[in-house]
Amino acid sequence: MRNLLDLLPILALASSIIEISGSVSVQPVLTGPQMAYLGSRVAFRCIAADSPPPVTYELMQDGAFLLATGTDLQGEQPASFFLKVTTTSAGSYHCRASTGGSTGVSNIINLSVVTPASNTRVTSEPFPPVAYEGSRLILKCTVTQGSHLSYTWFFNRKEVTSSNSPLFLLTGNTLVVEKLTPEHAGFYSCIAWSMVQDIRRFSASTGVQVTVKVYVSKPKISFSFSKEGDSYHGNVTCWSTRGSHPVNLSLSVDDKEVGSVTTTESLAAWFSVAMVPGLDMGVARCRVKTEMQELMSEPVTLEVVPVGGDVNVEVEYLYTADSTLAAARLRCLFGRGTFPHISWLLNDSVLPSVETHVDAHCQCVQTHFAFADNRQTLILTKLDSEESGYYRCRVRDDYDDSGPWVGSIAVLVHYEDRSLNSMPQATPSTETTPKAFTSMTETIAIVFCCFLLLMMAVGIACIYRMFDPKQARPHIDMTNPNAIPLSEPWSQSGEQQAENSSTDYDV
Repeated sequence: MRNLLDLLPILALASSIIEISGSVSVQPVLTGPQMAYLGSRVAFRCIAADSPPPVTYELMQDGAFLLATGTDLQGEQPASFFLKVTTTSAGSYHCRASTGGSTGVSNIINLSVVTPASNTRVTSEPFPPVAYEGSRLILKCTVTQGSHLSYTWFFNRKEVTSSNSPLFLLTGNTLVVEKLTPEHAGFYSCIAWSMVQDIRRFSASTGVQVTVKVYVSKPKISFSFSKEGDSYHGNVTCWSTRGSHPVNLSLSVDDKEVGSVTTTESLAAWFSVAMVPGLDMGVARCRVKTEMQELMSEPVTLEVVPVGGDVNVEVEYLYTADSTLAAARLRCLFGRGTFPHISWLLNDSVLPSVETHVDAHCQCVQTHFAFADNRQTLILTKLDSEESGYYRCRVRDDYDDSGPWVGSIAVLVHYEDRSLNSMPQATPSTETTPKAFTSMTETIAIVFCCFLLLMMAVGIACIYRMFDPKQARPHIDMTNPNAIPLSEPWSQSGEQQAENSSTDYDV
């Protein structure tokens, strides 16, 4: 018995040591989510490993608020706490485990409550989203409620990212365009979304159309002229090459406005004016006006000059790199005319208006010529027996189908051995034109004829004096104001001159 009594202090000390060691070994661990959607259910689990049962667990919020308790009667079983997430669920959580008079405190988990986005829409600065090129545009993706959100932008249904869309600046829920261009016009939309444990919830906006207005360009002006019966009609066109609607186009003649129109679909307007051939009807200018601009065109004189003056044909032969004749270029030069209509003739046969024509057997025949500069230039792309011959051009007023033609003399164009290597001069690429050759020949002939006539007159005078030296000279009364001159001035008509100078020369 005494031995047993001696062992009691030892047993008490051992029991005390066991209690102390047990209190130290209670080390609970808390697991659970760090983020959760509002309205969802979450689970926290707390376990104190190697703790003898029974173990009592308590779930605490924000350090002191007790949410729930649980007991492990078997050991090594975690305590699970299920909570419905509300707006007050956000905060810090830890659990406390107690067993055999010992208590331990777990780690802390901070829970964030995520509110899904709702009622997403796009707002703009300026509003409505209409701005001129070069200005700044700010778009924002806004929601009625939502937290922990990310944003995705779409332009014309294509996702906008910093890598594939350098024209945009993305910052948070904002999309910025520093300098608008016409390429920025289109439909914009956004998605506000959040992600919790691989669960994604999003809210999409409707599309917003951004309109980029383009500054209008300086207007241009032109006019046309037509004849209807015995009356004439002028039509002035005002237009801009670029710009956004609406625009106001007006016409002024001698600084007096004669017409104005506002267009919503076109950048051009037409105005009827009174015009007469050969008369100066004034100086016309077009004006274009928008809410931001007002521009004037260059002035144009409303005067229709009828076709007239000398008409000539210049010929130029074109060669390839190896000095082989490739083509001939004929140009019709005329003295005056605002609206000329030019026609070309080969051997007095009119060349068709297009480069193909239909022969007598209804077959399409390809010709080897082309027109340029509104038919003022004729290019012969092949020189052979069919294309060689006498070419001339004639001009009349385009607005008068029954008006007279003014024609040139014919020039001979044909193929010979015209390679540059075979010519006496090594470098010329353009031959002397028939016009220059003809003018030089005519000048030489006139000088020769005058010299011959002078010599004949001198010879006749000498013979006359030789055979009748004493013949009296005729007396002319210089005091009579009504004296008739010995001869009238003489001139040929234009047709006679053209006929006398129509000699053809090989070119």
